[in-house]
Amino acid sequence: MLAVTHEEWLLRAKSLSLSGAHHIDGADEDGSGAAFGAVSPRDGQVLTRIADAGSAEVDAAVAAARRAFDTGPWPRLAPAGRGAMLLRIADLLQERRADLALTVSLEMGKPITDAYEIELRALINTFRWYGQLADKFTDESPHTAVDALALVTREPAGVVGAVVPWNFPLTLAGWKVAPALAAGCTVVLKPSENSPLSALLLGRIATEAGLPPGVLNVVGGTGPVAGRAIGLHPDVDVLAFTGSTAVGRHFLRYAADSNLKRVWLELGGKSPNIILPDAPDLEKAAATAAWGIFFNQGEMCTAPSRLLVHTSIAEQVTESVVRRARDLRIGDPLDPSTEMGALVGEAHLGRVQEHIATGVADGARLRTGGSRTRADSGGSFLEPTVFDQVNPGMRLAREEIFGPVLAVLTFDDLDDAVRLANDTEYGLAAGLWTSDLSTAHRVSRALKAGTVWVNCYEEGDLTVPFGGMKQSGNGRDKSAHALEKYTEIKTTWIQL
Repeated sequence: MLAVTHEEWLLRAKSLSLSGAHHIDGADEDGSGAAFGAVSPRDGQVLTRIADAGSAEVDAAVAAARRAFDTGPWPRLAPAGRGAMLLRIADLLQERRADLALTVSLEMGKPITDAYEIELRALINTFRWYGQLADKFTDESPHTAVDALALVTREPAGVVGAVVPWNFPLTLAGWKVAPALAAGCTVVLKPSENSPLSALLLGRIATEAGLPPGVLNVVGGTGPVAGRAIGLHPDVDVLAFTGSTAVGRHFLRYAADSNLKRVWLELGGKSPNIILPDAPDLEKAAATAAWGIFFNQGEMCTAPSRLLVHTSIAEQVTESVVRRARDLRIGDPLDPSTEMGALVGEAHLGRVQEHIATGVADGARLRTGGSRTRADSGGSFLEPTVFDQVNPGMRLAREEIFGPVLAVLTFDDLDDAVRLANDTEYGLAAGLWTSDLSTAHRVSRALKAGTVWVNCYEEGDLTVPFGGMKQSGNGRDKSAHALEKYTEIKTTWIQL
């Protein structure tokens, strides 16, 4: 961790230059003049004004990306050259790491330690990894008769519209932008209106690194206006979205109503975390369960929000999670000792509180938390919250809350655990704690989830793909598989 104190981060924040201008065709653009305030959830104060993209700004960004793809050098550059550029961007991101982390912390309430150590590490590693992979993605030449030659080539798909959420504004942007650029595509990136500043800064840094104009364009704006305009745009060839399942459905409709662009979705989750009596370390399992639901204020699509515990160990595990929840340090996101920061804003805080009130009304037992805290700061802070005696039919067990709220359910046998785990419309992730290798394999195969963690949670690196099943989406981010989203396969048959 960068050796910076709370007071030093506060001073940096006062001197930090924050621009809310769009970044289109290699330059900052204020657009039509319409703007909205970027409010920091740490204190409720307006950080700066964000240029609000309408159809004209989206048209300009897509036109720049179209020119850069159709006539510019980027898709025609040797893959090794594209890789070298991604590595230069990664180097510059490392140089600006503190400013980027501070921007993330200010705009969405993430603790500065997590922003610097986790969010920025993930972003930088993503650009480095795809920079190194760019010239290692090979074409094919199938065996044919001696009088013919067959070539199967992967070509860049075109203009990519990437729409990303606020909870990991740079990590999730990097997971889409870096492989798209490595494949030779050009990109129009629309970050969430709740966290646009870090993505706008990413666009400027990429231009500073030497990325040709129009290859990466970033527009601020709202989902119903700017996001919709990107989804409906006939010159966008691929749409990559991370966010809610409800909005994902909108993008599928936009594709159907426009040019049938390919739509790749990484959507919500209600992930189960199963702890069996033979878990190798129950205290570690409980500690990981608590960390998983309270990390990033619970604002994670993969958050293990349903803790499924065998009845014989349920009270022991729940009490351990409750104790850890009460010990969490909730504080100013700019304090390096803070373990849980602010929720992204007042509207989201209100929605999470509604879920808590519904849980109490439905008869679940509130073991700890549930109340707003640090109200005198002006920020959107909530106590880490644990419910037990949760019925599988309750909203607590079925709906994605996207906050620091854990629902504890119990089971009597393994079949019951698998049934409960799969009893959801989502299929993004799952966890399993057991010492039995056969159980680990059998249950992992039975769980309908894109990622299953065994005796851990949220582990992995860029070599493995990430994405969901069922209503958690389609396609995969991370790994070489991500390049499949941004390439078209062409067959060339040459008669000799």
